[in-house]
Formats: sequence, C-alpha cells, structure tokens
Amino acid sequence: MVKGLFVTLEGGEGAGKSTLARSLQADLKAAGYEVIVTREPGGTPGAEEIRQLLVEGKTDRWSAMTEALLFYAARNDHVEKAIRPALDRGAIVISDRFADSTLAYQGAAGGISMDRLRQLHTLVLGEFQPDLTLLIDIPPELGIDRTQARLGLEIRFESKEMEFHRRLRACYHQLAELAPERIETLDGTASPDDVAMAAIMAVRRRLPE
Repeated sequence: MVKGLFVTLEGGEGAGKSTLARSLQADLKAAGYEVIVTREPGGTPGAEEIRQLLVEGKTDRWSAMTEALLFYAARNDHVEKAIRPALDRGAIVISDRFADSTLAYQGAAGGISMDRLRQLHTLVLGEFQPDLTLLIDIPPELGIDRTQARLGLEIRFESKEMEFHRRLRACYHQLAELAPERIETLDGTASPDDVAMAAIMAVRRRLPE
C-alpha cells in the first residue's frame, strides 16, 4: 500500500493559507490524487467544538498553556479520526496549520518554552510530523491588514498586539532554519498564482514516482 503525503500550511494571520490550500487541492485532484483539505484547530466534529473555544472571545480568555492543551486535545482527535486514516489509504492530506503553529503562537509569542511544547507533542502524538510544511512568509503588518476584510467572530488571535505577530514571524523563520528538509518557505508577498506554483512544485517533489 502506498503511504499518503501529509502537507501542512503555516504562516501568520492573513498569509493566504486557505487560498493556497484550494489551489493545491485543484491541481492534485486534476492529477488523479485523492486530496483531503482540513484545518486546525478543527477537522473533526469534536475538534471543531474545541475550535470555537480557541478562536472566539477576548484575547486574554486563555493563558498560553491552556491554549496549548486545548490545541493538542483537538489535534489528537484530528490525527486519530481524520489524518491518519486518510494517509493510511494513500491520500494527500493538506492541513491549514498543525504543530508548528503551537510552537509559534503559544511558544515564541505566548511565552512557553519550546522544550515543554515538544514534550507535549511527543506525549500526545509521538513522532508524528508532516512530510512537508509550506511556510507562507509575509510581514505581519500586511497580514493583519488583509484580515481586516474578514467577517465573523474568529478574530481572537488577529486582535493581539503587533509585537505578538512579529514574534510569530521570527519563530517561523527559526523553525524553517532548524528543519530545512521539511519546511519550505514561500514568498507570501508574491501573486497568489506564483505562490501556488511554488507550492505545487514543492509538493510534487515529495510525491512517489
């Protein structure tokens, strides 16, 4: 049985992850692959319920550690019930965010040490990691400006101070330097078509021949 491919999309607020996920899905489906697009927090009924707790409400609703625990509760359900089964049948799974987001948001920006978060990851998911992570890099000022057009209640993280978002970007750069074999950085200031083409080529390089 051919193992599937687990691709995650990372970046700050307004980076364009949802747009990129749709472009990747269309390209890979046209090539004959089964493609599952999902998101974090969310992706399963239980994880979607936890999502509401995390992305709605006041910015100071939870401490960073409480957020991390909620994220991993949702992530465990997501992996068990959606991601692993899809990978086991050979599908390509594209997730809008995964564990790198916790390292950036609750770690570098939230103040929890990376070691503690990595221990939490190992406790919950063992060695489970994406095969490829596409980091869409944009200045946080541009990203937050893009999010102003959004409607709805899911603006808890977007509403945090700009310094929070600058720490996010710096952390993502650090993660990319530490794991260059897994994380590929894309220029999020380029046109959506150019970003999509760079992402498609990166994914195709990981596909079995």
